[in-house]
Amino acid sequence: MNDPLIRLRTICLGFPEAEERTTWGAPTFRIRDRIFAMVHDTNGRRGVWCKAPSGVQAILIEAAPGRFFSPPYVGPKGWIGVWLDAELDWEELAALIGRSYGMVAPKRLLAAAGPPVSDRQPARRGRPAMRRPRAVL
Repeated sequence: MNDPLIRLRTICLGFPEAEERTTWGAPTFRIRDRIFAMVHDTNGRRGVWCKAPSGVQAILIEAAPGRFFSPPYVGPKGWIGVWLDAELDWEELAALIGRSYGMVAPKRLLAAAGPPVSDRQPARRGRPAMRRPRAVL
């Protein structure tokens, strides 16, 4: 799969009631008219922007400035940008987008979505996968 937008759509539209709308000439992903992720060209590079809990943006940018950035307009509000042309960790990106969805979705939909990707634990040999209690977002 060479086009990261296809994989990004699969992640974003996998959440209950998520929908895609073109806004400002680019795809935005919403839950009940509230944007939780958007694709945008910034300085000639394509990235995806998503909401992040307080402090996460600074941590990610400091840890990997080649992959993460503070997007214009919404960066001062804590949103994180992820370059789609950089080396992508799709599991990490799915977790970031899942957290963003959790920040805007109604509680009823959060229950239907299950735990965030980052909270799921892999199955061990001979045992079913165990789930940690879901943190309140």
